[in-house]
Amino acid sequence: MRQQRLAIILAAALAGTAASAHAAEARFERFSYEGHAQESAQPAANEFRNPILSGYYPDPSVTRVGDDYYLINSSFTNYPGLPVFHSRDLVSWKQIGNAISRPGQFNFQGLRSSRGIYAPDISHNNGVFYVVTTCVDCGGNVVMTATNPAGPWSDPKPVKFGGIDPSIFWDTDGKAYIVNNGDPVETPRYDGHRAIWVQEFDPKTLAMVGERTLIVNGGVDISTKPIWIEGPHLLKRGEYYYLTAAEGGTGDQHSQVVFRSTSVRGPFVPFEHNPILSQRSLDASRANPVTSAGHAKFVQTQSGEWWATFLATRPYGPDLYNIGRETFLLPVTWQDGWPVVLEAGKRIPFTVPKPAIPGLGTGVRPAQPFTGDISYTDEFSGSTLSDQWIGVRTPATPFYKLDKGQLVLTPGGRLGDLKSTPSFIARRQQHHITTVSTTLSFRPVHDGDRAGLLAYQSDESHLFYGISRIGGKNVLALYTRAKSNEDVLVASAPLAGDTATLTLKADGGSMAFSYTIGGKTRTLADKLDATFLSTRKAGGFVGTIIGPYAWQAAQN
Repeated sequence: MRQQRLAIILAAALAGTAASAHAAEARFERFSYEGHAQESAQPAANEFRNPILSGYYPDPSVTRVGDDYYLINSSFTNYPGLPVFHSRDLVSWKQIGNAISRPGQFNFQGLRSSRGIYAPDISHNNGVFYVVTTCVDCGGNVVMTATNPAGPWSDPKPVKFGGIDPSIFWDTDGKAYIVNNGDPVETPRYDGHRAIWVQEFDPKTLAMVGERTLIVNGGVDISTKPIWIEGPHLLKRGEYYYLTAAEGGTGDQHSQVVFRSTSVRGPFVPFEHNPILSQRSLDASRANPVTSAGHAKFVQTQSGEWWATFLATRPYGPDLYNIGRETFLLPVTWQDGWPVVLEAGKRIPFTVPKPAIPGLGTGVRPAQPFTGDISYTDEFSGSTLSDQWIGVRTPATPFYKLDKGQLVLTPGGRLGDLKSTPSFIARRQQHHITTVSTTLSFRPVHDGDRAGLLAYQSDESHLFYGISRIGGKNVLALYTRAKSNEDVLVASAPLAGDTATLTLKADGGSMAFSYTIGGKTRTLADKLDATFLSTRKAGGFVGTIIGPYAWQAAQN
């Protein structure tokens, strides 16, 4: 009798263990995305559409190697990070890898979503690609190298100087220099008073050489108290060295300015008609505005044309955008020896004549475009996820796997616990008008267990929509967290079973949530005010990312 009771107890324990193990897995069968721009723009056959990278792709840096162009963006605490793109025409881009692809390269634990990797620069010299960047609160300025831009990239090597936004300039005499934003030599005269410095760089030892030289103090005219001069790049054309930099901060007062000198160490003289790119003087009430333009880098094509990649935003309301800062492209014209991207008072166009690159036809839209209206479905049928999938903070151990056409998540760290990594893998929201859906199987065991879709700006600003357990009953639930450490339950509905198709629809600052079970579709919540996912309200420098998420209350 005693053995029988022990057997029953053991069987119950094993059943509980099995249930917990089952609860620890969330299975997603597919992930579908459909996005539409809020503006109407139809480029002709000889035109391209701005932005060239839609959604959260800020701080672009571009370089040309022969007939090939490469571009890289900031990625903050996202992992994998530092997305690397390739193009033959400057217009159609394909992501070929991530420079940060191994957990050992950087540790983002303990960091908020807008810390980490700032303003990278990519360049090439003598068969080697270089990325210099700043890991804010995680190591400072570093350099990485690769012989293939698709990777693998080296571990980061620290370079010893202060400040942020480093960029390498390869001079015609064979020397290399790093130019960056740093502290002024004097006590700052006002908030946002910064300076631009230059110092020689040895590519053999990946170390700085000699003295640092201050080449710009404050900005174009320090008497006007210009703020946040940053993102500097040097180029040489004819007898002059040109220094371009962003000024005004990365909000709607953002701009691009230019200086020139006959010496790499100055003195640099500002252009009389600065800024050479900005939208800050335009009517704020204009339809379909493009704002916050700046942080440009120039590249020269094979035919001798100059072009500028830069960041800008497409708000749906007054300084409201959820999708982050995006990558745009415009031609550079030279006027009396000075470069101009866009004359004052002109709007950034959504359609632009393509670069005149020899040997190219009209071009073919890539299988996974990054501009215009976009739709795709990931069936999770491969052995690895595509390069576009990113998480938050560096994972200590793997938290997902692909299994028989399903993405399987094991619950991870708690959102708000910056020392852990949440079980969250996402794609960028690239349009303000977006539909995202997935089919989820999940069996919560404890109150608070949850799995579903997460729309994330930060640990303090995000929403969850999916399957959870409340009061001992399984439900479909929508939670929001708006600049807070606490969740708010917006809506819930009873769930019979453990499988549902979840659909999230965004239209500017409004979101709707529906679910399909047994062929019947119902609405859980409609017209949710989602402006708390905008950069203005959430704070920081990133854009919203959306994707599968799982969390288990008991283990946290």
